[in-house]
Amino acid sequence: MTAEHAKGDKPMKMQRAMVGGLFAVLVGVGVAPTAVWADAKADAIETGRLLAILLDAGRATVGANQALINDASKGDKGFTPEVFEKQLTAKFQERSGVNLADLPNAKVPAMTKLMLPPLVEVQKRVVADYQPIINRPGVGFKGFIPATFGTQTTVRYTAKTGHYLKQTAADKILRNPRNKADEFEAAVLAKFADPSYPRTGEKIVSEVVDGGKAVRVMLPLFYGKGCLGCHGEPAGERDITGYKRDGYKEGDNGGAISVKLSLK
Repeated sequence: MTAEHAKGDKPMKMQRAMVGGLFAVLVGVGVAPTAVWADAKADAIETGRLLAILLDAGRATVGANQALINDASKGDKGFTPEVFEKQLTAKFQERSGVNLADLPNAKVPAMTKLMLPPLVEVQKRVVADYQPIINRPGVGFKGFIPATFGTQTTVRYTAKTGHYLKQTAADKILRNPRNKADEFEAAVLAKFADPSYPRTGEKIVSEVVDGGKAVRVMLPLFYGKGCLGCHGEPAGERDITGYKRDGYKEGDNGGAISVKLSLK
C-alpha cells in the first residue's frame, strides 16, 4: 500500500467508526436502545436512498453527454471531472432536494453527510480515468456508457469505503456478471418488474436483514427513451455495444441500485 493510499484509507476507517459508534453515543446519554435502533434504521434507509439516487444521477449525467462522448469529430470534449461534478450536483439536487455544495447544512442524517462525498469523489475519479478514451478523436462509440460508469463506480466505492453499493438487473437482461443479483435483489427486482409498481416518485424498497444488524435499500431503474437504443426494439438486433437488444419499452424495469448498510 502506498503512502497516498494509506492516507486516503484513514478517513474511510474513521467514517465507519463514527457510523458504528452512533449507538454507543446515544445509549450513553440515556436514549433507550429501542429508540436508538429505530433512529439508526431510519437514518440508514435514508442514507441508502440518497446513495442510490446519487449513483443514478451520475449514470444519468454520463447518459446525457453520450452524444458528445461519442463524437468522432472532436478530440477534447471538455467533459472533465469538474464539468461532470457540476452537472451531477444539479441532477442530484433536482431529484433529492439536497445541495451537495452545501451538504454540511443539509437536513439529512449525519451518516449521509459522511457517505455521499466519497461517492462523488469516486465518480469524478472514474470520469478522470476515462479522459483518454473520451477525448480520443476519430473514434465513435467509446464504450463509456451509464452501465459501464455505474459498475466502475460501485466496485471502487465499495472497495474504498466498505459500504455495499451495486447496480443490478434480472438475469434475462444482465450484461455484466459483476452485477448479478443475489437472492434478496432478485426478489425485489421481480416486484419492480410488476406493471403495478409505481413508475414515478422513485419508490424504494427497504428491509432490515441479518437479524437487525443491517438494512438493505433498493431503488428501481426504469427504461427511459435514451435507454431504448440498446434495450429497446427490435429484440434480438445487435445494438451499438454488440449485445442483442432486449425489446423493452419505455417504463419497463431495467434493474436497480442496491445498497446495504450496517446498523452495528
